[in-house]
Amino acid sequence: MKKIFLISFFLIHFCSWSQEKTTEQVVQEQLEAYNSRDIEAFLSFYSEDVKMYTFPNKLESEGKAAMRESYASFFKNAKVLNCTIKNRIVRKNIVIDDEWVKYNDTEFSSIAIYEVENNKIVKVTFIN
Repeated sequence: MKKIFLISFFLIHFCSWSQEKTTEQVVQEQLEAYNSRDIEAFLSFYSEDVKMYTFPNKLESEGKAAMRESYASFFKNAKVLNCTIKNRIVRKNIVIDDEWVKYNDTEFSSIAIYEVENNKIVKVTFIN
């Protein structure tokens, strides 16, 4: 009986541990969903009350519903959409990406600073 309990205990903790993602994995997987233009997958990486800023602290949008509204049309109108990471810095729960974005006939560079808590992106600050 004791043996079964110990095995069960380790299996439960191993399964819950294996579901945790690193901060970098969360940001990378949302990038892949972005590049696929999959709005549901993309939004699944964000907290319900995510805040989006333009550097240094101009609040651009708040909440997943606002993101859905802006990104749904952005994805729908994209014939070409690809974000490539030129450089990435990861520190604790922060990921800083130097991004190169192609959107239809436009190309631009941006810096995105992602803050992740509990496997969800809670804040993004863009430097253009």
